[in-house]
Amino acid sequence: MDARKSDLEQKVLRLSATQRARLAHVLLESLDGEPEEDVEAAWAAEAKRRAEELRSGRVKGRTSAQVYARARSALSALR
Repeated sequence: MDARKSDLEQKVLRLSATQRARLAHVLLESLDGEPEEDVEAAWAAEAKRRAEELRSGRVKGRTSAQVYARARSALSALR
């Protein structure tokens, strides 16, 4: 088994970065199993609720620049 494992690892490492990334994605997804329908439905309902809050003006969105600046500031405070 170890020889086959080593052979497989060598073959995988010869793949392009894009191919390895795709393989990693597929492998990680396989660990999660099938998504639960109630979880998917809950996320869909949450997305709809948030979109409606933005459309109605109840909440205000932020630009990516604002979000990144706040994140950088928070990370700097940890140092």
